[in-house]
Amino acid sequence: MNHPSWQDELRAGLSDREAQGRLRRLRTAEPLPGHRVRMGDRCFLNLASNDYLGFGCDAELHRAFHASLARTGSLAEMGLTASASRLLAGNHPAYAELEDLLDSAYGPGRRALVLSSGYHANIGLLPSLAARGDLILSDRLNHASLVDGIRLSRADWVRYRHGDMEHLRALLKARRPAARRAFIVTESIFSMDGDRADLRALAVLKREFDARLYVDEAHAVGVRGPRGLGLCEETGTLADADILVGTFGKALASAGAFVVADPVTHDYLVNTMRSLIFTTALPPAVVNWTRQALLRVLDAGDRRAALASLAERFRRALTGRNLAAPGDTHIVPLLVGEDKAAEALSGRLLRHGYLVPPIRPPTVPEGTARLRFSLGARMDPAELAALAECIGRLGKEPA
Repeated sequence: MNHPSWQDELRAGLSDREAQGRLRRLRTAEPLPGHRVRMGDRCFLNLASNDYLGFGCDAELHRAFHASLARTGSLAEMGLTASASRLLAGNHPAYAELEDLLDSAYGPGRRALVLSSGYHANIGLLPSLAARGDLILSDRLNHASLVDGIRLSRADWVRYRHGDMEHLRALLKARRPAARRAFIVTESIFSMDGDRADLRALAVLKREFDARLYVDEAHAVGVRGPRGLGLCEETGTLADADILVGTFGKALASAGAFVVADPVTHDYLVNTMRSLIFTTALPPAVVNWTRQALLRVLDAGDRRAALASLAERFRRALTGRNLAAPGDTHIVPLLVGEDKAAEALSGRLLRHGYLVPPIRPPTVPEGTARLRFSLGARMDPAELAALAECIGRLGKEPA
């Protein structure tokens, strides 16, 4: 029997994706100041970036940081590689300084552990902490990295309907008695819908059913809370988050991630978390930049307020044109429905100077393809108003 070649099977798979409007390609994009990006010979307003506070596109901040590194001349400050994992020789002094700052920010009784990425955090935590006989309850719209981490664990797991506390309560009531330990897993701000978890209600359920609460604050750190520590800080539930994950690659304009937990859990993760143990550490220069960014974030209330105002006005402008823009955060989804329709609208906006890639399955559920506008604190309100008008006009044009 003749079988198709491996490459022929791959080509067929790519053809199927293209026919569905789901073929993805890498595009070279040069970052520019002011929430802009250059692709080819054109510049675009960048609405695909997670640079929510505008630190990533602030050229003056970057120049000042590089100048400070040049003045020290120290490998501990300016090194561009760690050359080892943290448990071998890669745990350079910058890590201790960053983790001390995180410990101080998140309060007594908590210890921070810095990791190489948010994906490393979410695929490593639950496989380390949850085992056979345990139960994981996960919001249905949790990020793929959380789903992958849950699958890598050996615990039983079930999804509860998105944001449905009654469904979660029913699942806990039915399944918690048979489980050794239980984990409730949620994002705080959901990356694709731009809505928020009810953290206070989750805290009540975790206490009632003796569960551990795992909160991924990737899209909230820097943006929410008086000091930018996230939605847990804003809602007064920091003490209820047994495992709090944040990233540096979004509002903090750097790379890497962190987990905040109690000291015993921290030490256990250092000894068992495979995505920490078997990963080369972040370069010293990156960790030092992250610490500087975190210091700025803690004092960036003006940028947080500006971002919140921009998001409210932009969402209102869309809904005023009868466009579906649910949520109430700085992530503004525009629901389109069909994959090809989302791709077509994205292409039209690109021609008008706006970079807004389409979000399609499997990233979002079938039939809910969308454009996701990630707003930045330094964007021009007039430019966003013009964007809303442009979307309303293009949405009425034939494909």
